[in-house]
Amino acid sequence: MSNSVLITPKIKPDTFQSGGNLPMSTLCQWLLRISGWRAEGEMIKSPKVVLTVAPHTSNWDFVLGVLFIMAMRLKVSFFGKHTLFRPPLVWFMKRIGGIPIDRSRSHGVVAQAAADIRQKQRIVLVLAPEGTRKAVFPWRKGFLHIAQTANVPVQCVGLDYKRKKLIFGPVICVDENIEQQMQTIYRFYATVNARYPAQCKVTE
Repeated sequence: MSNSVLITPKIKPDTFQSGGNLPMSTLCQWLLRISGWRAEGEMIKSPKVVLTVAPHTSNWDFVLGVLFIMAMRLKVSFFGKHTLFRPPLVWFMKRIGGIPIDRSRSHGVVAQAAADIRQKQRIVLVLAPEGTRKAVFPWRKGFLHIAQTANVPVQCVGLDYKRKKLIFGPVICVDENIEQQMQTIYRFYATVNARYPAQCKVTE
């Protein structure tokens, strides 16, 4: 296996919009390389996709996610707590694709997110299915409802701290049997090592 940071997916400009610039991509690849991290697997070739990234047990998950996004020059969208969209972070958060969400007023988020996806020609929406860094089970199913309503696939992506890999996992075409599809998702993430394993639950 190659020792390079970015093992395919070969992301093509006609499939995904390019975000960031080459010097920043090179810098982030270097930072990932010297820290021992690399990507494994292949990202789905689709103009619209929901990526679920887990387990989410540490603020370092966000840092690593941003490094990989910039290294791969992906243009993504993601939801973040509205409290993060204040000076001095507001410009940076929006620059990397952040969308502020007030969790106390979460009603209608699924419908709004699905509508935004349908209106765009290309979008990579990155979501954390757990919705918190604490141990929680079952996980929230909002990401599946968003994908189902917008008629786009979901790909599971794992941050494995033990193996230091960003793993592109199974692709799910969401149908009516959401509970069964959640079991597929749990099985994948059961193989992924969180930074703090005690805070990751994929079973009762």
